[in-house]
Amino acid sequence: MKYIALCACALVLFLTACQQPKTLQIQHYQSENTKKMDLPFSDAVIVGDMIYLSGNLGNVPGTFKLVEGGIRAEAKQTMENIKTVLAANGATMDDIVKCQVFIADIKEWSTFNEEYVKFFPNKKPARSALGANGLALGARVEVECMACKKRK
Repeated sequence: MKYIALCACALVLFLTACQQPKTLQIQHYQSENTKKMDLPFSDAVIVGDMIYLSGNLGNVPGTFKLVEGGIRAEAKQTMENIKTVLAANGATMDDIVKCQVFIADIKEWSTFNEEYVKFFPNKKPARSALGANGLALGARVEVECMACKKRK
């Protein structure tokens, strides 16, 4: 009898733990620029307090044109584009918890980092990176991020 009661109790605990909160909402954010460019993705997907950003390039907002000036200029514009998406969703660069960097030429890594760190003067997010061949628009770099909005 104790065994059956124990199993029933374990089952109740398991089912309770596996239930997702009913208040968790998923929102898809697509900026006017992304809509205008008819891109097949959201700029960000917000799940609860988490913001998952699509990969960003160093393109002039609302265009398929990369900024001129090579990796340094593209890195700066990429991070500015990320900052814009975060701001539109009530977050800042300080809310970023993880970045993934794709870089076309790993020899440009240190130049990329010189620009990247300017956007994180305090706490640095976790990060992974890899060399990539064939980024969209012929970009030198692409960065995707995850952020957690601070609770007010």
